[in-house]
Amino acid sequence: MTVQGRYYSMKASAAGEGEILLYSEIGGGGLFSDPGTTAEDFARDLKALGKVKTINCRINSPGGSVFEGMTIYNLLAAHPAKVAVHVDGLAASIASVIAMAGDTIAIADNAMMMIHDAWGVGFGTADEIRKTADVLDSITATIAATYAKRSRTDAAKIRAMMAAETWMSAAEAKEAGLADCVVDNMNAQACAFNPRWFKNAPAHLVARNAERPARERFAAKFQRLQMASLRARCDGRRAAP
Repeated sequence: MTVQGRYYSMKASAAGEGEILLYSEIGGGGLFSDPGTTAEDFARDLKALGKVKTINCRINSPGGSVFEGMTIYNLLAAHPAKVAVHVDGLAASIASVIAMAGDTIAIADNAMMMIHDAWGVGFGTADEIRKTADVLDSITATIAATYAKRSRTDAAKIRAMMAAETWMSAAEAKEAGLADCVVDNMNAQACAFNPRWFKNAPAHLVARNAERPARERFAAKFQRLQMASLRARCDGRRAAP
């Protein structure tokens, strides 16, 4: 049984193991929106894996939708199977939160992990934008608690790391308690992401992203423009009297 979503794929083997690949932005499209795949779809597909004993969740993602990611985290954390997380390339932003659902977390020696405060876009009156800031503070506190619980690290220290947008090597992620072991026989996969999303993106990741084929970069840009146009039309309809 194999299921291919917009931002994940799942398959089950006869050996009683399931595999989930999170190898793109969580939530799908370039603007973290994916009308074709939802958290409900993910939950249904996860259930359809059957009674597997182990789920191998492989991650190479720059992050994406907070609530899609938190849903994935909760579904995996509550699953009766043993969840083995493998960070194959990059676990950044909400993708690093999903990694915390692992009973075990292995990270490739040339992979990275990044944690930061939640961010978003505010629209409306000054009061509405202030409320958005309050919501972001609440989301950040919830995420920090998730990291602190899994790493057994003081929440204040985690919050400081998030505020600084901290990029960690495999060894640093292990030292911080956000990974259990460093695996030295894995080849980190290149991860496509927009460096402008982050303020401290490491130079080597920016360079690796720039080396992607021009056709792939154009396709991603075209998809983002499509979604931006769709959102503008939807916002215009909502604003109409």
